Amino acid sequence: MAEDIGKIIEAAITKAIKDRGQVNILIAGKTGVGKSTLINAVFQGNFATTGQGRPVTKKTREIKKEDIPLTLFDTRGLELKDYRETFKELENFVKNKNNDSNPMHHIHMAWICIDEGSRRVEDAEIELCELLAGYMPVIGVITKASSDEGFRMKVLELLKPAKNVVRVNSIPKILDDGYIIKPSGLHELVELAMEIVPEAQKNAFVAAQKVSIEQKKNKSHAIVVASATSAAATGAIPIPFSDALILVPIQIGMLAGITAVFGFELKKAFLSTLVSSTITAGSATLIGKSIVSNLFKMFPGIGSVAGGAISASTASAITIAFGEAYIAALAFLLKDKDISEVSESDILKEFKKRYLGKR
Repeated sequence: MAEDIGKIIEAAITKAIKDRGQVNILIAGKTGVGKSTLINAVFQGNFATTGQGRPVTKKTREIKKEDIPLTLFDTRGLELKDYRETFKELENFVKNKNNDSNPMHHIHMAWICIDEGSRRVEDAEIELCELLAGYMPVIGVITKASSDEGFRMKVLELLKPAKNVVRVNSIPKILDDGYIIKPSGLHELVELAMEIVPEAQKNAFVAAQKVSIEQKKNKSHAIVVASATSAAATGAIPIPFSDALILVPIQIGMLAGITAVFGFELKKAFLSTLVSSTITAGSATLIGKSIVSNLFKMFPGIGSVAGGAISASTASAITIAFGEAYIAALAFLLKDKDISEVSESDILKEFKKRYLGKR
């Protein structure tokens, strides 16, 4: 059984990583505009500081970090007099990327960053927006936002091809009079990015970003629904409790998918511990009779388990309760913590508490 579970977990991890995919974003802006601060505020893992970078053109660096399904292309040189030469090189690079037969290698959107304090939009920024919009959706990001005074409307007017323009203050800022401007605009930026990123990249973006727990929950709910549908199909012919472990692969796949979308590292050892402590713990599985009895209190419309078998509706309800408990546990742990501050033992303890009622 342990060997079978190990293979199931390996297959679930492989599928979850494939389903999550990869998102690639080009971020452009003049030196000092605050791109690194923005990147670290939006994405997990202190990405701009600790990610590995390599040059892909004279003025563009590719930044990656292991276990985060995100690649950033940081483009500089907008302040240079010969920026058009830089743009030609950049356009060739973008064209080659987006002509790749694998959509995961494409650049899926661009953010053009403009410092609000400058109060002006340069020709280079306008031309870059027009160039990039021919290959991908573009968002204008006004950084270090503290006092709009009509500047956003000006940027919107000049960056005509941009999908929208968002004012962002990535970190707290103390003004001369001691007033503190709190971080703002990050949720709006993430929501806009989710609207325009291709469907196949949405899970990757949700996993990489750390601003919106709701986005992580929404995508995870979809995984639970799909898993519950599979469980219902499995239970269409009533399953004897003794054979109920055939639902385990569905539930393991669901766990792996939710873990991936929340942005946690998918490790076989962790999932093995999670599975052995919940789904298959000491033969008193989550799909045992005692659990089903407790579930009836949560789902009064299910009815009774006739003949000691799991029906389609019961299999679906169990899977939903299982998945939603895991989502609630992860969301609770990330409410006031960075993902790097949440341990595997924290996840296991919170999940078991929420599903099995263990304190």
